[in-house]
Amino acid sequence: MEESINDVKILRTWIYATKSKAFVRRLLNYFSFVLSSFFIGAWKVGRHDILIVESPPLFLGISGVLLSLLKRAKLVTNISDLWPESAIAMGILRNNFLVRFSRWLEEFIYKQSQLITGQTQGIVDNIHSRFPHKRISLITNGVNVGSFLKLCEAENKSDLRQEFGFENKFVVVYAGLHGLAQGLETVVEAAGLLIEHRDIIFAFFGDGPEKAKLIDLARRAGTDNVRFFPSQPTRRVPGLLAASNLAIIPLKKLPIFQGALPSKMFEAMAAAVPLVVSVDGEARRLVETAEAGIAVAPEDPGAMAGAILTLVNDRKYAETLGLNGQRYVMQHYDRQKIAQRFEQLLIDVRSCAPATA
Repeated sequence: MEESINDVKILRTWIYATKSKAFVRRLLNYFSFVLSSFFIGAWKVGRHDILIVESPPLFLGISGVLLSLLKRAKLVTNISDLWPESAIAMGILRNNFLVRFSRWLEEFIYKQSQLITGQTQGIVDNIHSRFPHKRISLITNGVNVGSFLKLCEAENKSDLRQEFGFENKFVVVYAGLHGLAQGLETVVEAAGLLIEHRDIIFAFFGDGPEKAKLIDLARRAGTDNVRFFPSQPTRRVPGLLAASNLAIIPLKKLPIFQGALPSKMFEAMAAAVPLVVSVDGEARRLVETAEAGIAVAPEDPGAMAGAILTLVNDRKYAETLGLNGQRYVMQHYDRQKIAQRFEQLLIDVRSCAPATA
């Protein structure tokens, strides 16, 4: 499919979509887009100065390298998650051949790249320790603050709370992928510990491979204070967050996530919603520096429930944390400013100048 968004030409191509964890189907999922993006790119895309490839999926780097050579473009690789390390740590990647191939491919892609960008300092430090002579820069996630705040204001919070049955409740929201990395069963267990507090409800918005399991877990545990909703259009997410009382950001207790910065943190902070972050490492440090929420140990439902109760019982403190987070995001994670830094890096790559950032 071809379309134009803000005068930018967009080509969309095919992928084999599956929620299956089966080895063969996951390979088909990865490589269907590798192949289709390469052939459509070779046919439909002209000559360019720079080709940017996103990882994960790491295998997309195959298409990126081949297209960059074919189009004589300089390759820029953006790493949003260390792969295959994170896939191995979560048990997604177990096949020995695929592990060896993935590690070789990761090294090959990095060596072919004129610039590598990482979305967290942990990612940047990890890659730099292994490839000290490569040009590596930090380009974080962020929020288009102006547009986000307009979308927050466009939605009537009272109408949204009524639509989803949130009236007179303290709403703990999770909006995002229901995947393996998030460890959302901890949130369901925390909800079980707070079931006697009838004014607290947990709202899950989104989809993913773990959603059916989470619904079953909540049903078996009798946690009627947990509600699951389908994914919402992007334009509604800011209003939904602003209509909530607290956003929960969990990750599993794995060393690989010490350097993680979940992008949903920035959206919740922009909506002036206080956070309970069940993460160690870089995300915890950011929340504590911004004074935007309460950080607890990952996979600890008791600590999570305690942090939620703290904010339920002190609404003024919760409001202060939310405003702190919004202010911090506007100062440090405005996507327009991040895009300007990235643009300068791309100009440097094109001109072969030393890295600006």
